[in-house]
Amino acid sequence: MSLLELIAAADERGLAASAVACLDRCLPQPVDGADPDPLRPLWAGCADAAVWPERIAEVRAALDAAADEEGAAPRIRKLLGEAPADRAAPELREWADACSLLALEVHLDPDTAPGAGTETARRRRAGDPAGAGPLPAGELRRQIRILELLAATAGAAPAGAGLRQVLEVSAEGQRVLRAAVSRRARRDPDERPGT
Repeated sequence: MSLLELIAAADERGLAASAVACLDRCLPQPVDGADPDPLRPLWAGCADAAVWPERIAEVRAALDAAADEEGAAPRIRKLLGEAPADRAAPELREWADACSLLALEVHLDPDTAPGAGTETARRRRAGDPAGAGPLPAGELRRQIRILELLAATAGAAPAGAGLRQVLEVSAEGQRVLRAAVSRRARRDPDERPGT
């Protein structure tokens, strides 16, 4: 199945967790004193829909207070502002889709022409791997793997089943992206982290 098909078939827990994982991977390297894992509270909301609204509010407030303007941070804040407070809302699928798209765009080559990144990412998600570099191809595989893990544990007890594996896959992806951003910055000292 393509990534788009997996998103279309995912249940609300799968949509919430895959979206949070996408945003988590896009977070810039934390500066000294900053919370290294500001989205941590949302993982509890992925396991328990009852705490989702308060956890979304908590994370929004924390990221707004940090006011980080590096890399994808402003876009992550925007997406968190658009996240449905009700995890069962129909808008959750649209939100998860937008988070998926952001993660793929962040993994594209920084020299991609403005506007071309979104179209390239859309083709990747529909199953067209043509011209994919190793970074976006790895992110595409990661998103598919995460949705497959979540689908395999859908309806399992406890509700957090599979989330630990998702966290591990996502954390590895975050390390890969941060290493790539660091290499880009060394090649081009004017390169903004996470862009």
